[in-house]
Amino acid sequence: MVVINELFTEEPRILADPKTYVKVSELADSSVNFAARAWVKTEDYWDVYFDMHEKVYKTFNKQGLNIPYPQMDVHMKK
Repeated sequence: MVVINELFTEEPRILADPKTYVKVSELADSSVNFAARAWVKTEDYWDVYFDMHEKVYKTFNKQGLNIPYPQMDVHMKK
């Protein structure tokens, strides 16, 4: 959550009011899901939306925070 909050703070197109919101929304089978809300001007919405997804992904990778994916182990018996 700290990483996302920092990215929100660094993004100049995100408005200071209303305040941003980052909370854990779900503890899923192989992930921790977050709800992250920030307010922007209408004309900035889609650019900020896609830019923030990319920034979160790249920042998580740099900091060693892995985004999990579904995985199944299959054991074959003869």
